[in-house]
Amino acid sequence: MQRTVVLNVVGLTRALIGEHMPRLAAWTRANRLAVIDPALPALTCTAQSDYVTGRRPSDHGIVANGWYHRELAEVQFWKQSNHLVSAPKVWDELRSLFPGFTCAKVFWWYNMYSTADWSVTPRPMYPADGRKLFDIYAWPYSLRTELKADLGEFPFAGFWGPAAGIQSPQGAPDCASRWIAESAKWIEKRHSPTLSLVYLPHLDYNLQRHGPKIGRELNPQILPDLRLVDALVGELLDFYQQRGVQVLILSEYGITNVTRPIHLNRLFRQQGWLTVKEELGRELLDAGNSKVFAVADHQVAHVYVNDRRLVSEVTELLEGTKGVAEVWDFPAKVDQGLAHPRAGDLVVFSEEDAWFTYYYWEDDSRAPDFARCVDIHRKPGYDPVELFLDPEILAVRLKIAARLLQKKLGFRMLMDVIPLDANLVKGSHGTRPADPADWPVFITPQALTTDRLGSLDLYSLIRDSVVGG
Repeated sequence: MQRTVVLNVVGLTRALIGEHMPRLAAWTRANRLAVIDPALPALTCTAQSDYVTGRRPSDHGIVANGWYHRELAEVQFWKQSNHLVSAPKVWDELRSLFPGFTCAKVFWWYNMYSTADWSVTPRPMYPADGRKLFDIYAWPYSLRTELKADLGEFPFAGFWGPAAGIQSPQGAPDCASRWIAESAKWIEKRHSPTLSLVYLPHLDYNLQRHGPKIGRELNPQILPDLRLVDALVGELLDFYQQRGVQVLILSEYGITNVTRPIHLNRLFRQQGWLTVKEELGRELLDAGNSKVFAVADHQVAHVYVNDRRLVSEVTELLEGTKGVAEVWDFPAKVDQGLAHPRAGDLVVFSEEDAWFTYYYWEDDSRAPDFARCVDIHRKPGYDPVELFLDPEILAVRLKIAARLLQKKLGFRMLMDVIPLDANLVKGSHGTRPADPADWPVFITPQALTTDRLGSLDLYSLIRDSVVGG
């Protein structure tokens, strides 16, 4: 066996590797780089599941980062049970080949109840009094205590939300990725896994906030992020090479500039297809009673048509909507490997410079209370606006301080500082970018017969690295 680590540098593309990433540029020159024709949808959970199973969502079931659970009549995002991935994983095959094989999954998704030997993943605690306490989940259970004792608390606010990727009281811009990297090194020093999967999310934040480019040039606002990630990856390269571990580097998707948010649920509401219920003066999407609704996830939306008589009409409406590039019906889903019961009846992809919001209300004063909070589980869709603080709130940081004081004193509070302006978002992913330089990448010391891979090819390349082929 050849011990191997896979560094998942989120958002890394060939277009970004250059003078501002000297370590990665040198590593690329010394090894081999191939672009990955992205998993579709080009999303974290789908891409990672393609990579570790070698199968498409029709088989493994991960059609997006979240979907509509028809039996529960609920939209659920960012669930973490590995049982949701209904296909064998690469570490399962390797364990069957080599009795001494071990695997560590460090912040890769679907990391709870995995068959990996060591798992670490973000997981808040939710006491009965309504509080939300930032924490991690780890297996074995002792790993959580040991990591926190040596590394301190995981800087959760730097992992997602307005403080992610920026200097803040919660930490340095790269604090979350650095903590993850240190936890990977901690596990390596003590357990020497045969295969380690390490997730480094730092690039994800400002690429979505600011967009990667201005015209044909890199956006100056993201250059510090390129340098920070490059330095962190460089440290990991040195560390693992000194320990004789082979390093593979990959990414899940490439982020491109966007200028147009598309509000499909508002469009469906105008047609009389969407059902909204009122609770405490706020509007909530009632998916189970809606004839048609969309579960938006970056540049893809799963459209569920509960009233089957409307399928043709919905398709026609979507195909005529500005910013919509493709509408996949069932034959297209079969052809693209997305024909799974979790998928929408129609799957919609935006044009490259557009993305889909989950917004369904027409009056911001009627938006649900969670809309102005970082609340990834309650929102019926992905919300990148959670990366911003509301510019309309005067002294917003004083409001945050006041809310934190309320929390510390034991009072219930809403951290309602997130804006409702989807135009703030400047970068997104989910569709296939026109330029392969904006596709995800795979960098390896292995011999490659092509400079263009498919998402399913990563399974055998990771396996062969360990096997030694």
